[in-house]
Amino acid sequence: MAILNPLVDGEKTAERVRAALESGETDVKDVGFRYLLMATLLFSLLVLGVLVFDVVSDGSSILTSRLGEFLTNPSRTRASEAGVFQGLRGTFWIGIFVIFLTFPIGIAAAIYLEEYANDNVFTRLVDVNIRNLAGVPSVVYGILGFTIFVQLLDGLFGDVDSTFGKTTAAGGLTLAVLSLPIVIITSAEAIRAVPNSLREAGYGVGATKWEVVRNHVLPYAAPGILTGTLLSLARALGEAAPLILVGAIRGRLGSRAGFFDLDQLGEQFTAMPIVITEYASKPGEDWVPVTSAAIVILLAVVLSFNAAAVLLRNRFEAKREGK
Repeated sequence: MAILNPLVDGEKTAERVRAALESGETDVKDVGFRYLLMATLLFSLLVLGVLVFDVVSDGSSILTSRLGEFLTNPSRTRASEAGVFQGLRGTFWIGIFVIFLTFPIGIAAAIYLEEYANDNVFTRLVDVNIRNLAGVPSVVYGILGFTIFVQLLDGLFGDVDSTFGKTTAAGGLTLAVLSLPIVIITSAEAIRAVPNSLREAGYGVGATKWEVVRNHVLPYAAPGILTGTLLSLARALGEAAPLILVGAIRGRLGSRAGFFDLDQLGEQFTAMPIVITEYASKPGEDWVPVTSAAIVILLAVVLSFNAAAVLLRNRFEAKREGK
């Protein structure tokens, strides 16, 4: 079949398009590919549903009988007394580091690369390296955190003899660095999707570069930016390998600091992925429901951030459309 150039063979192209629209024939390949994609999606959802059902059913005895105790108890040697309080506390503070370090730096870097940086070799090199860093295995970031943050923070927040730099702050900084490339990429893509006509309209009424970015570009790109950043946070909260390398504790911690106590930033720590790993490695059937309940709690935390991303995206989209 000859390929027609619409610019040269305009009439022939129009006739062919009109004939295809009026023929009423079904494209078998298009329909088959569409059903193949649908089957792949349904299979993925089925596998995910089976896994979630299995985990929830195994952990239902813990979640229904002693949920409050399970959330407030630390790690213990007996399955009947074990809890996830210290893991939740560590995960919470790691999330704080990601939110207050990664989000501002990542969004600011994306704004600079898309709105202010010139399109030259250096900028393209930086962009390529950021995309490569997003694909680096998380264990490599763990090595980075151990090499830099563990040694850098040794004794900075607490007693050198007790912490050796393997602190909550080191774990939070490591996962903040892990999430940074993803935040930059998703924010840059959201900013790039803003129509140029919106920028030109701002310049046309005499607005400065920063006024256009602040009042037009960022509000328009906000749904995509929020979705990407919160999903990167959800990924960071589920990482275990980097935390193991920077010294997360498997087992009960001696610290009894409160949930919002800043002193724990200089103390040894654990997190939900580490707690789950610890419980899963223990022998005996008694630990199966405990492990499953801990997995359900972590899933609830991650899904909460995903739900927040969806709600915020819908809100900003409605605001952008004037609803």
